[in-house]
Amino acid sequence: MSEDDRIEEVGVGPWVGEWPSGDHWDPELLRDGDRRNVVDAYRYWRHDAIVADLDTHRHDFHVAVENWGHDFNIGSVIRTANAFNAKAFHIVGRRRWNRRGAMVTDRYQHEHHHPTVEDLVTWAGTAGRDDEGRPRAIPLIGIDNLPGSVPLETHDLPRECVLVFGQEGPGLSDEVRQACEVVLHIEQFGSTRSINAGAAAAVAMHAWVRRHVFGQAVD
Repeated sequence: MSEDDRIEEVGVGPWVGEWPSGDHWDPELLRDGDRRNVVDAYRYWRHDAIVADLDTHRHDFHVAVENWGHDFNIGSVIRTANAFNAKAFHIVGRRRWNRRGAMVTDRYQHEHHHPTVEDLVTWAGTAGRDDEGRPRAIPLIGIDNLPGSVPLETHDLPRECVLVFGQEGPGLSDEVRQACEVVLHIEQFGSTRSINAGAAAAVAMHAWVRRHVFGQAVD
């Protein structure tokens, strides 16, 4: 089987039988098939209908990535943010970023651009809401293995937060570190100094899910 044949097998073909009724169905996808990178529950749905449905149950964490060096890992981080249904993702620095690694999943997320760290801090300062609907700050939580950082495994992540990731190599900038409520690191037990930024983001987001979706308390 050729590579082209394998690609053609992704997704589903044209709808067989009488078409379903409902505004969320996409007539073109029903007619031609749906080869998109979506879960089966969203097959043949219109793009905007999928986003609207995701909006009804998005989680309360945001993801922010510094983009000073056009890091390829950003796409991987955004793809994971989609998998865990983050509230939104934020690009700090350059507006343009390498979207290839996102595998088109960024289309199903809400994207915010902040030209500077100060702009991100200003946004986070009033983006949250208390029980009475009044504005409040959303804490910035840095993820990086820095001197003085706290183990992610023993820190009780707040429900509403912005998980902030630096680019591969330099990590979080000094300005972001100072703006974060806390900087967390992932405990490692091998010889490497650090793990890939995309992998670190996946571990951190999953830690949030374990705590706030599955209710696993931090010891």
